[in-house]
Amino acid sequence: MQPRNRLTPREIEVAALVWEGMTNREIGQNIGTTEQVVKNYLRVIFDKLGVWSRLELALYIANHGGEGWQAQVAAEGAGESRPRPAEMEKVAVGH
Repeated sequence: MQPRNRLTPREIEVAALVWEGMTNREIGQNIGTTEQVVKNYLRVIFDKLGVWSRLELALYIANHGGEGWQAQVAAEGAGESRPRPAEMEKVAVGH
């Protein structure tokens, strides 16, 4: 299994938005959540893909079909009233 296949649709969406150059705050506004939840997503994404920074994430995406990530997000209708994973919400409020 490719590391990318371990990501949830929301994680793919967040990763693609990082690749596009958005800040955490902009990503949060785009997907309807807080900057802290975006940071939590990024921590999980970094672990799953074995990268350490936003730059490494962007390079990973660029080397693994960057535009295909965007197409996958669009095809799955990402951002359309999908609930956020409960574990992300718990981390965001400090549980």
